[in-house]
Amino acid sequence: MLIYIKGLEDERFVRPLQLIANLFFEETDICLENNGRSELEIDIQLVDEGEEVAASAVLLAAGEEYRASYRKAVTVLEGKEHFKQVKNVVSHVFLHVLQDYTKITQKWGILTGMRPTKLLHKQHQAGVPAEEARRKLQEDYMITEEKVHLMERILERQLAMVPDLYEVKEEVSIYIGIPFCPTKCAYCTFPAYAIQGKQGRVSSFLSGLHYEMEKIGQWLREKDVKITTVYYGGGTPTAITAEEMDELYELMYKVFPDVDSIREITVEAGRPDTITPEKLAVLRKWNIDRISINPQSYTQETLKAIGRHHTVEETISKYRMAKEHGMNNINMDLIIGLPGEGTEEFAHSLEETEKLMPESLTVHTLSFKRASEMTLNKEKYKVADRTEVEQMMNMAEQWTKEHEYVPYYLYRQKNILGNLENVGYSKPGRESIYNIMIMEEVQTIIGIGCGAASKFIDRKTGKIEHFANPKDPKTYNERFVEYTEKKINKLNQLFS
Repeated sequence: MLIYIKGLEDERFVRPLQLIANLFFEETDICLENNGRSELEIDIQLVDEGEEVAASAVLLAAGEEYRASYRKAVTVLEGKEHFKQVKNVVSHVFLHVLQDYTKITQKWGILTGMRPTKLLHKQHQAGVPAEEARRKLQEDYMITEEKVHLMERILERQLAMVPDLYEVKEEVSIYIGIPFCPTKCAYCTFPAYAIQGKQGRVSSFLSGLHYEMEKIGQWLREKDVKITTVYYGGGTPTAITAEEMDELYELMYKVFPDVDSIREITVEAGRPDTITPEKLAVLRKWNIDRISINPQSYTQETLKAIGRHHTVEETISKYRMAKEHGMNNINMDLIIGLPGEGTEEFAHSLEETEKLMPESLTVHTLSFKRASEMTLNKEKYKVADRTEVEQMMNMAEQWTKEHEYVPYYLYRQKNILGNLENVGYSKPGRESIYNIMIMEEVQTIIGIGCGAASKFIDRKTGKIEHFANPKDPKTYNERFVEYTEKKINKLNQLFS
């Protein structure tokens, strides 16, 4: 879909308008000059008077006229912050006419970012009354009442679980990436390399990982910086052997400060085919009882289609095995909109989940991630339409409510089906602290291991800097010393 925007000349408008247009149409391009090839033309007139900005939009199509106007006082008169407010005014009228034209309501309004709840936290920290914060979100961003209410419930649970949420910036969390899986899922873009026949590469990787852990642990001890949470992700951290897991956790206790006081340690065991009694015994040995076992779907044909080689029965049996080995805080993931699945298949997944009742359930909406096999070969994967995807999300909301799960975090992604969201639900008191930390960006998270992303957050300004280790094991093995030094230099600047 090529859309010609008449009346705007500033190229900075192209990207934000394209993101909004992508909510309605696939593969949208925005042009500010008329080349005669556009499929839609929208006339946007902008009046920027410094202290007040006004915009109007007109869309003419098939003999119909769609109009919108919006006016808003702005608080910053120049620079990037001023343009941000101007952009929001233009986005308002652009979204409004597209909603009228397509008859599709975007429940998240003009928001296209990943972390909507950060907006609400900002208002809460500033002491803005709840009613006023709610009104601002609806008015400034066109978020529907339904989604604002979801955000409010999440903020309430986060502050109940982490009462010092706004003070944990003095601490850090640790993410440890293990880049190996039994196979690569069709929708996945995480660092995940098939582990079969790669034991030499695994051993080399673990040597580099141990080095990183030792150096970061040494820095934490010297600076007397506490760890809030540790999260082993990947890949699948339980893809390595029980002996390798044992050595890894033993090293964690040896080199990280005050491990017994860490609020939460999580190990993703997302692929049921990696779980064994020996590995579960290792987890218990090191007092780790929060894991993820991810069905994604309880329909066998779906698992085969997306490249997961475990069976539905294996998911159930490994869950029960984990319970027998003392895992008392298990998360399970379901994905809405997997190829070939509709409301009937998703209802079946919820029925099977009801037989297990994990402590937390994360409901993802399928996203066509840029480099995934599913995105590269879209024609092979038939997925549900917007209406059915939304019905499945409503089913998840109703199911969790009936079974007394509460929403405690959410995030959104580009190219997500139905412009919806991913929501983490849990039994009250079993919320993942790490998930709250990573989504609300309230503290520095140090990424260790292959493909691990660090997120450095300035404790005074809140400015965020990203730093990522190499994604492939070979490059990581060659450069882990260099990347460790760069991270420590950055940490020294933040915690000087």
